[in-house]
Amino acid sequence: MTAPVRIPTAVGNQRARRLTLVLCGSLALAMVGAAYAAVPLYDLFCRVTGFDGTPVARSTEASETLTRTVKVRFDSNVAPGLGWSFSPELREIEVRIGETQTVFFRVKNEGTRLSRGVATYNVQPGQAGAFFVKMKCFCFDEQALAAGETMDFPVVFYIDPALTKDRNLDELSTITLSYTYFASRNGAPVASTSKPQL
Repeated sequence: MTAPVRIPTAVGNQRARRLTLVLCGSLALAMVGAAYAAVPLYDLFCRVTGFDGTPVARSTEASETLTRTVKVRFDSNVAPGLGWSFSPELREIEVRIGETQTVFFRVKNEGTRLSRGVATYNVQPGQAGAFFVKMKCFCFDEQALAAGETMDFPVVFYIDPALTKDRNLDELSTITLSYTYFASRNGAPVASTSKPQL
């Protein structure tokens, strides 16, 4: 004797379709939410850990200053679409690890009207980012400069003495702090391939 074959009812098929639709919709919403959260969460992770050459931000000075020195080079760039000039007061300094330093960067609007810009940064080699501590920086703050206006912005930093405990950085002699100014809109950088507006 064979078991009876159950034929799905129209009501059962409709429930299965609704459940599938709800599950797919929920998954799509979760993926969109994760995509929007990924950028700020990644940025927070980089700032806290120094991952990917992101300097660490702190408000206190180092607890000690060591005799070991490291050269710090300063690189400045302006993305296409922003008619500004941008340069550090010094291209390179030698610092003692743990010693607080202040370096100024000069920005000038070379255009004929007000424009806005935001600077982003990184540290190379990337492993040194966890030990490059910024106490004050102009990065990620939108700046508005009138035509021909010039401003000087400070960067206050030190190299964390914990760097000497990382055996991978025993031979480190030079760190590069690199900034790029981008045209901005509503406080966020806007990438552009157009020529600077004059």
